Amino acid sequence: MNLARVLGRVVATRKDVKLEGLKLLMLGVAGPDGELTGASVVAVDAVGAGEGEYVLYASGSSARQTVATKDRPVDAVVMAIVDSWD
Repeated sequence: MNLARVLGRVVATRKDVKLEGLKLLMLGVAGPDGELTGASVVAVDAVGAGEGEYVLYASGSSARQTVATKDRPVDAVVMAIVDSWD
């Protein structure tokens, strides 16, 4: 799992049929202090995250383990909205 902040939405009007109905988010990867590292990733939103929220996301084959992404061509998925961390 990785920490990131939601930067905004990604709109793709033409995409694989298996991606239909999925919300895509642009994430800014964050370090343990919450500061953005400069890296970014596009991820499927499985939890209803919004812009500015911190989230946990998984990538690689783990991204296809949620109900929303099972058997879909995704490489990253938001799977939790972070309330706080120490």
